[in-house]
Amino acid sequence: MALPISLAIAFPQLNFLTNTAFLGKLGERELIVNGIAGIFYMILSMVGYGLSIGIQIQMARRAGEGRKDALAQTFSNGMMLSMLFSLSLMLLTLWLAPVIFGLTLHDNENFIININYLFIRMWGLPLLLLSQLFNSFFISINKSRFITYASLAATLATIVFDYLLIFGKFGFPTMGLKGSAIASILGELSGLITIVSLFLIHKFNRDYPIKKYFRFNIELSLNSLKVAAPLIVQFLFSIGGWQVFFIFVEHLGNKELAASQILRSIFGIVSIGTWALATTCNTMVSHAIGEGREQEVFPLIKRIGKMSLGYVIIVCSLIFIFSVEFLSLYRNDPQLIALALPSLRVIILGTLVMSLATVAFNGVVGTGNTLVNLSIEITCVLVYLIYCYIVIQRMRLPLQWAWGSEFIYWGTLLIISSAYLKYGKWRGKVI
Repeated sequence: MALPISLAIAFPQLNFLTNTAFLGKLGERELIVNGIAGIFYMILSMVGYGLSIGIQIQMARRAGEGRKDALAQTFSNGMMLSMLFSLSLMLLTLWLAPVIFGLTLHDNENFIININYLFIRMWGLPLLLLSQLFNSFFISINKSRFITYASLAATLATIVFDYLLIFGKFGFPTMGLKGSAIASILGELSGLITIVSLFLIHKFNRDYPIKKYFRFNIELSLNSLKVAAPLIVQFLFSIGGWQVFFIFVEHLGNKELAASQILRSIFGIVSIGTWALATTCNTMVSHAIGEGREQEVFPLIKRIGKMSLGYVIIVCSLIFIFSVEFLSLYRNDPQLIALALPSLRVIILGTLVMSLATVAFNGVVGTGNTLVNLSIEITCVLVYLIYCYIVIQRMRLPLQWAWGSEFIYWGTLLIISSAYLKYGKWRGKVI
């Protein structure tokens, strides 16, 4: 179950790696924009992801109960919610992004190019949120292999258009950062077309008659939001913490910010299998509870956690051995590589803790107690931000100390999530 999800996550990470490498060829300023504006767009996408995961928890529970019509109704209503969410997020971006960047960024040129990039990039949100919901549907019915094909289509389209539009190849105009934003939108469109086509070609619309329920159901919407709202706020805090981190690093200097953007890309590569196993854990826990096998939940999470740790040890060993080669893929700048190397080794150690923390936390998500998830996330992010403020903003310590915040965040998450799974009152939760 986790393998197709791994591939679905790996393809966008490959796309992100390629995009970062292409922009690195243009200069440090382009890497900076891909970092700050890219994180802001990630916040928007993760708000939508929180909605889709909340709906996924419901769909997985209906699948465990064998209620296909109820699953189809939840899915159909979720499409309408996703469209409303995407439009709201776009309007919010137009108003909020200039305010946030204007108040926090010290370099005026960084402000201008980040806003220009983001105002193009946000048009991909409706496409992305619908794709996320279709992915959640396939995961909830244990057909996760289909999301691999859509993710591959989106990644290939984005990489191709990145190359054509950033550098102006084969008669296309040379558009630089603007070309990168347009390429990403075209990639999201390709992914959505692919996932919808698979849904129709394999006739899932017969077993799950979404057209029959394609009308807005207020009661169901409120129930979906009740489950999803804490997850949305949770992801907002989680990725929002990264936004604050990158803004703090911008205050250290453009060189540190460019290095951190490269490090973020490598961090994403390492986490591919971990997040796939965590998503699998989420769904399998919800299935087990829906089938009345609550006694199997804790052993299941422990087994998946061991798999996640083993995966990270293998991948991190390769990155540790070939550290310089990995960093050189992005920008062959000896000064930038020397700056990034100590932080890369800190990240490698931090991902060992992350491998267990993500699985444990997604086990909590699978129980359906989303208010507990939110409380855990807020606690961890606050601890993380306090560390970042002291170490980066006040003490101005070297970059590797800033990336030491990963230990703080993931360690706190692992301790609290494990304690809740062992001692918390999650059994018998109805969603």
